[in-house]
Amino acid sequence: MIRGGVLVKIILFADPGIDDSLAIMYAILHPEIELLAVVTSYGNVSVSDSTKNAAYLLHLANHPEIPVIVGASHPFTEEPQVFYPGIHGEDGLGPYTPPDDFSASIYPFEKVFEIIEQHIDEVVIVDVGRQTSLGIAFNLKPELMKKVQDIYLMGGAFQVPGNVTSLAEANFYGDPNATNIVLNYAKQVHITPLNVTNRAILSREVAVYIYRLTANPYKELLRVITQYYANYYEKVVPGIKGAPIHDVFTLYYLLNKDKTYTIERDVNVVIANESKGLSVADLRATYDKPTKKHSIALQFDYRHFIEDFISIMIKDVTK
Repeated sequence: MIRGGVLVKIILFADPGIDDSLAIMYAILHPEIELLAVVTSYGNVSVSDSTKNAAYLLHLANHPEIPVIVGASHPFTEEPQVFYPGIHGEDGLGPYTPPDDFSASIYPFEKVFEIIEQHIDEVVIVDVGRQTSLGIAFNLKPELMKKVQDIYLMGGAFQVPGNVTSLAEANFYGDPNATNIVLNYAKQVHITPLNVTNRAILSREVAVYIYRLTANPYKELLRVITQYYANYYEKVVPGIKGAPIHDVFTLYYLLNKDKTYTIERDVNVVIANESKGLSVADLRATYDKPTKKHSIALQFDYRHFIEDFISIMIKDVTK
């Protein structure tokens, strides 16, 4: 929520990717968010594709001045990467390929520290991709990163199936070493796992409704990528109508905690063997007192979520 009339200043770490792209759109259009930068990385697509996609989304909204910061190209272990064209398309925007001739502000990774230092008392970091870039930031500037008040992670799955293996969610699986660095050293971590994000469904009907109502510059792209995304999920998930917009939910949660049920538990991620990427937390009724500040979102008001999404996505770009 707006804090004393001041916009929430966000640095978004992402790997767009369709749902990451929707999160960038949501952040740009949201009247309570000031998007300070987008830090790109490998994940759904390569870092070069995610960088181009992020820059193009900012260009569409006439915000080429917002920094796009190039992050990690591979996890700490340097193991070969698997991308997901079936879900996100060859370049990350479904069937759409951005043009090459648009203006953008592309920066090396060191730029993120400059922005954090400028806004240290108010910056919020939201990471909806692999946590490699964020883990690197903690390794390079640990004292600075420990001053960031709140970090939000889309990732994990607690006592529910994973989406990249039977146990693991893709972001925590992609670089569990980096995720554990963030969990161990960040001041406060808020986690939106598959428990909630898998239920944050954008139906085809709602996507069409938004398309018909809005005249903002994302209109056509939104229609194309949401159809592509829904096509994939409706093929592989029995009974689903539409697709989960995991990353948008994480931004929604930041601004609407009163509509979300959370618990406080220490969280760690398994880094090796057949359980790689497994999210570990003590979920017993009588649990050990947490030693770190980790919150896990487990339930939410879906109707409020989708009404909020509609209300934001039909807005014009006014900032």
